[in-house]
Amino acid sequence: MPLSSVVVVGAGAGGAQVAASLRQAGFAGSISLIHGEPGLPYQRPPLSKAYLLGRLEARKLLLRQEHWYAKQQVDLVLDRVVAVDRARRQVHLAGGGALPYDHLILATGSRNRELPVPGTHLDGVIGMRTRADADALASRVRGGVEVVVVGAGFIGLEFAAVAAARDASVQVLELADRPMARAVSEPTARFIRSAHESWGVRFDFGQALTAIDGEGHVAGVETSDGGRLPAELVVYGIGVVPETELAEEAGLAIENGIRVDDRLLTSDPDISAIGDAASFPSTHTGGRIRLESVQNAVDQARHVAARLMGASISYDALPWFWSDQGDLKIQIAGLAVPGDDTVELALPDPREKSILRFRGDRLVAVETVNRPGDHVLARRILGGTAGPSPVEASAPGFDLATWHASQGLVHTG
Repeated sequence: MPLSSVVVVGAGAGGAQVAASLRQAGFAGSISLIHGEPGLPYQRPPLSKAYLLGRLEARKLLLRQEHWYAKQQVDLVLDRVVAVDRARRQVHLAGGGALPYDHLILATGSRNRELPVPGTHLDGVIGMRTRADADALASRVRGGVEVVVVGAGFIGLEFAAVAAARDASVQVLELADRPMARAVSEPTARFIRSAHESWGVRFDFGQALTAIDGEGHVAGVETSDGGRLPAELVVYGIGVVPETELAEEAGLAIENGIRVDDRLLTSDPDISAIGDAASFPSTHTGGRIRLESVQNAVDQARHVAARLMGASISYDALPWFWSDQGDLKIQIAGLAVPGDDTVELALPDPREKSILRFRGDRLVAVETVNRPGDHVLARRILGGTAGPSPVEASAPGFDLATWHASQGLVHTG
């Protein structure tokens, strides 16, 4: 039965891409894109980087300009979905009324994991997630301000770099023993730490936040070693929680997110889920994973749109990630785990890194800093049928470009 109506819950990068891809593929039915924030849908990655630095104006944050929605006949609904009625195939809105669907796509994303300590209600405690958060921070981050950043992941370090560039005093608290411990190898983490310290950022590893002090406004924080740090601003990024409540209440299967199959269908064949909220089987890990990545959301959006238009394929896009921190462009292709082996390539420029990660003899990921060419090659190699072995990669003078050219690989990614 042909689809006549598609409803997309969530207008982030994934949700907006579904609408665009459906129209590009010739879908002529109705598309309702439900956006739970004021204003037009926007990009999140620049919030903690170029936007916060004032190098990117608000209109350039937009995923699509306003006229696009009218031209493409995408009904942008500025409201929240409060319930999914699977029996009647409709969603109920907070503002009243309901929207019917032939197919529903949950692109509900994720929310910040909240700090589990006293004092989070104080003015000056902010979790970087929305444009409103970035706007609130922009006016506060300035020279001499004492800033404590909780969490040395992507968001925490991106913000720390911005705050240091604005001459704030920046202290980062991190429970792990190095920055970005879940995302990158030890050599890459060491390199990132050194760069931040050169900008004046101070790190305290193996340290937890136990309380935030102040009278109305933040004045300091208490740490697990019994110490106290002055703070006028506390910014936290300690992970996210997938937004699964709608799916749970609708009776959909949940497993570290909304459980979907290899076609990104939920336990209800009339509902798909994509992006941060979706838990899917990965051909790259052999297990079920959930990825918090703009590119993953966009790739999954394109896949769902293609499936709704008749394609019958499993989702197997290569994961890749990036982070801009000061003058560092950090890019990761593929997925590594802590036990994977590491081969670091010898490079002439000390501000560059290329790290290859191996699981046995198989190349599974490549981490680069300020080496966009290597990142592009890594995606081609990882998307192909074979990669270099650890022995080849460890040979003096090895580089990805020469190896790739010598293989005549077919790019399938």
